[in-house]
Amino acid sequence: MYRRPVRVCGRGCRTDRRFTVESRAKAMGHAIHPMLIVFPLGLLATSVIFDILYLITDRTGFQISAAYTIAAGVIGGLVAALFGLADWRAIPAGTRAKRIGAAHGTGNLVVVILFAVSWLVRLSRENWEPNAAALVLSFAGIILSGVTAWLGGELVERLGISVSDNAGVNASSSLHRAPARGA
Repeated sequence: MYRRPVRVCGRGCRTDRRFTVESRAKAMGHAIHPMLIVFPLGLLATSVIFDILYLITDRTGFQISAAYTIAAGVIGGLVAALFGLADWRAIPAGTRAKRIGAAHGTGNLVVVILFAVSWLVRLSRENWEPNAAALVLSFAGIILSGVTAWLGGELVERLGISVSDNAGVNASSSLHRAPARGA
């Protein structure tokens, strides 16, 4: 949901249009998407740790644990994506926030696909043993998840999406030194 712009200035200025962009999916007053993302991120990161431990120790328990945490992480990622899509639809079209949200969502879909394919590769192997392809897919997925997590942080922390009554949907990147919101 967004309200009529409160403040407008020209292209390139520090404070473009201001909107109220609230999460469409809430539980007890809080957006659901940010509450859910910790589970797939934690599970998928843990699966990579299990893979590394398996490579170091050659203990079967780690490869099996990695497979189960990947499965739970992929399911959790798909559930979180549904709520993220609902929130993304509330962002005004043609804004930097909409573009970043699209990159964030698309990137996370790729992360889920990378881990799902890694899981499928393991499925055909004895004791879920990961081959080189399964490991490369998981490692690529966790690296990409760091990028998409940063994009999600940019949406919330820099642009104020879902958290600010004065969201700056066209604020400059946090990689620039200019403040997001002018005084």
